[in-house]
Order: sequence, then C-alpha cells, then structure tokens
Amino acid sequence: MELLLKSGTVYPITGAPFKGDILIRDGKIQQVAENIIAKNAEVIDATGKYIFPGFVDAHSHIGVFEEGAGEMFYQDGNEMTDPLTPEVRVIDAFYPEDPAIKRALSGGVTTVMVVPGSANPVGGQGAILKLKSKIVDEMIVKEPAGLKMATGENPKRVYGSMNKAPATRLGVGASIRKYFQNVKNYMAKKEKAKEKGEAFNEIDPKLEIGEKVLRREIPARIHAHRADDILTAVRISEEFGFDLVIEHATEGYKIADFLKAKNIPVVLGPILGFRTKLELKDMTFDSVRIINEKGILAAMMCDHPVIHLEHTTIQLGTALRYGAKEEDLLKMVTINPAKILGIDDRVGSIELGKDADLVIWSGHPFEFRSIVEKVFIEGKEVYSL
Repeated sequence: MELLLKSGTVYPITGAPFKGDILIRDGKIQQVAENIIAKNAEVIDATGKYIFPGFVDAHSHIGVFEEGAGEMFYQDGNEMTDPLTPEVRVIDAFYPEDPAIKRALSGGVTTVMVVPGSANPVGGQGAILKLKSKIVDEMIVKEPAGLKMATGENPKRVYGSMNKAPATRLGVGASIRKYFQNVKNYMAKKEKAKEKGEAFNEIDPKLEIGEKVLRREIPARIHAHRADDILTAVRISEEFGFDLVIEHATEGYKIADFLKAKNIPVVLGPILGFRTKLELKDMTFDSVRIINEKGILAAMMCDHPVIHLEHTTIQLGTALRYGAKEEDLLKMVTINPAKILGIDDRVGSIELGKDADLVIWSGHPFEFRSIVEKVFIEGKEVYSL
C-alpha cells in the first residue's frame, strides 16, 4: 500500500525546506518532490502543515523510569548493588506501556536510545528503540547499542553512602580502569585458547560486553557533566582504545576546542531545570550555541524523565532564544543523533530510501502553540491527535 502526504511544508533536514509531497511505500520513503502523482495511494492532505522526520533522542530512560511507578526505589533503571554491572540490559526492564511513550509521540519523538541510569561507573547495556509496539523485541533497532558508564557525583553519592568504593572521583576512575583491564586479560585468554586450538569455556557476560567495546563494535556512553570528568572519560578511552560518546557534557563548552580536536561527539542536556547538584552549577543555555559553533557533532537529550520527551521542542526553543541557530537545533534532534547512534542510513532526515518515520505538525515546532497531529513510524500511523 502507498501513502501520499500532500502539499505540506517539508523539512528534509539535509536540504532546504519546501512545499511538496512525500510518497511512502512498504515503510520507506519512496519519493520526495514538489508534486507527486500516485493514483493508487491513500492521500493525507498536509496543506498548511509542517512535515518533519521523527525526532531522535540519543539518551533516554523512558520505559525504565516509567511514570506512575513511584519512588526511585521502585524503578528499574539503576542496578545499585555493584559498581560494575555491564551485563544488565535495558530491554529486560523496558516497559512498553509506560504512559510517557504516547506523550513522547505527541512531541514528535519516534526513536530513542534507552540507557541505564548513572549510579554505577559501569552501568549496563543500552538499546536503540522505535516507539512503535507494545512488544519491546519488535521495537529494537540495535541492541546492545552502547555500554553506559558514569563519572562524577552520581556513583560517588551512591557508593559513598554505602561506605564502599568508589566514594571519590579517584575511585570511579580506578573502577573503570580495572574493569577494562579485566576485559583485556579475558580477551588475551580467549586468544591463547584459539592459538592452541582449544575451546574457551569461561564465558563471562560481564566481560563479553566489554570486549565489544574494546573491539569498537559499540561505543562507551559515558555520563560526564564537569569538564574534569569529561577529560577523565577521554583519558581512559585513549588508554584502552575504545570509541566514546560524552553524555550530558554540561561543561563541555569550557573545553570545546579540545572536544573538537579529539573528534568526540556529545549528547548535550538537559539544559532546562534546577541546578540540583554541584556539578551543574555552571550549566548555561549558551553551551548549545558554543558547541555548535565549534563544529562538534552534537545531539540534544531531554534525559527523560528529567525533561519529558514531549517537551523536546520547548528545550530547543529555549536554546534558540539564547542564540543557537534553528538549523543546528533541528539537526540536534534528527540527523546528528542518528549519526551518533550509527543509524543515519535509516532515520534522521527525509530522504529517498529511509524509513518513513514522519511527523505532521500543525505549525513550525518552534512555535509554542504548534502541536503534533499525526506520527508515522515505518509508514504506519502510531499517533493521531
């Protein structure tokens, strides 16, 4: 079946906006042009509307810190029993009926990278999901898609309160280094067994995922707010030779030239809200503008549920007010996170052959009164006003 979105203002992201049509066939974007004739297609009149690709949030806790579950003790996003829990997987805790999912769709968000929380120096495996099903296995784009790790105050507070390591930044760095040294030793044992033609029967789930990181099959996704914590994350990544994405990067603007020189992508945010801890004291709306002006590959996160995903455009609009460019901001929730996640061949822009993850807005998303009227994921309507 074909679906034709007709006469809307199309924002391809990778090109200039124009008034035109989008033809969808078999879940993919078949054609994008000013005037498409498709006799057998179902037509949706988008006259006066705006059509954007579905937003991509590259760092979210939706479905694992679900709405209505109560205090943090009852939530499933942090396994706060051991500083090193790389074996845990968010898909085993993700709740597809989290009420926040429908509201995320109402904000134009269609794809999320769901990660564990930041209690542990090595916290667990994240997954890229599309918000299209009540069965998590049907939502998966890639899993595992990254190993979540954390520096700074969160692991210090969690384990310091238990009077156990790591209780300082010294201990957090040492914990991560020890983990990856164990992974290297594990890989060496495997290689030695292979050289001898022997079976390797000491499979350790904690170390298997670390091997994927050291083999650069997936990146480390390291939570770091303060500039010194960002530098620690970079230092360790270079010591062990793995790919890195900095999560939050609240003080990344202070060392923007360094990040650009190292070619390290960042997922910024959230930039709204109360400065709840010491490492957020220098948070500024100007960071978005500065990071983009330096040419760093950057995405914007809501850190849901810190800021609910339905308010993605409110956060973007605030950054716009403080000098960030509209074009940069739109890329930060579309093609940039898609690139950081390694799925830009499928999502993040309106282009021929990509997944038909499309959102019809009543007006431009940065206009406060604009609302999402329809959302399609892979050509199927998943939300309607």
